[in-house]
Amino acid sequence: MELTTTEVVSLRRPLKERVRRNFQRIWASAYMRYGLAILVTLSIIAVFADVLATHEATRLYPADRLLAPSSEHFFGTDNLGRDVYSQTLAGARLSLFIGATVVGISIPIGTAIGMVSGYNRRADAIIMRVVDGLSAFPSLVFALALMAALGASVVNVIIALTVTYLPRTARIARGSTLAVRGLMYIDAERAIGSSALRVMRYHILPNIMAPILVLASFTFATAILVEAGLSFLGAGVGADVPSWGRMISDARQYINNKGYLMVFPGVAIAITVLGLNLLGDGLRDVLDPRLRGQFRAGVD
Repeated sequence: MELTTTEVVSLRRPLKERVRRNFQRIWASAYMRYGLAILVTLSIIAVFADVLATHEATRLYPADRLLAPSSEHFFGTDNLGRDVYSQTLAGARLSLFIGATVVGISIPIGTAIGMVSGYNRRADAIIMRVVDGLSAFPSLVFALALMAALGASVVNVIIALTVTYLPRTARIARGSTLAVRGLMYIDAERAIGSSALRVMRYHILPNIMAPILVLASFTFATAILVEAGLSFLGAGVGADVPSWGRMISDARQYINNKGYLMVFPGVAIAITVLGLNLLGDGLRDVLDPRLRGQFRAGVD
């Protein structure tokens, strides 16, 4: 039986209404607005870093060592004559690239592992013991140990951070899967013969995405912090790659009379992490059912 135009419109209206309300709920969160504004601004800076830079970030100018901020060098120069402003812009590109790559790899894989562990009790006994063992180490210590074994490079930093944050994602996904697995509609889906893969893909995954998305924003922020910490300790990216953590490390010996060398990359790290944390708080407020009422009251 074919549907009339009026009937089709009546079916589409609830979906459009849900989209409109979700958009209003997102926009009603100040955390989301501020976090997105910071993240979008940093992304634009990272993409157009070469255009916005006044000098080549890695080029040495020995005659211009340790110059104070000026119209030619906005943030001054470091001990090798490199322009701090241009290095800071290039460091934004590196930090966002590493953070986004770590999130893009660790979140999907960790979610899949956690869902399998939470859905299959036999697999849970094996998987979670491995996850518990990896989770026993602090993030920075574990990443530092991996970097000591792998060597300093951007690819190895991504590998080390991905392995470091996989267990956290797996645990969150497992806990959320266990909470959903016992619901009545899951039992009904299994009763009609649906495969485990179909149940996890179409029924469990959509219902555990809220905590996973919030975790992704915080993983992004902590990955940037840990990368900066690794570079500060000399175990992160190579010496020829502009990094906020390495810039701070190189400026330590000049902190008494050239403190600006540490201020600019430090402020860049703080702003980036602040934006990502605001985004995570906004996602939590929007996606948490217990907090939806207050946003609905504000937009209706």
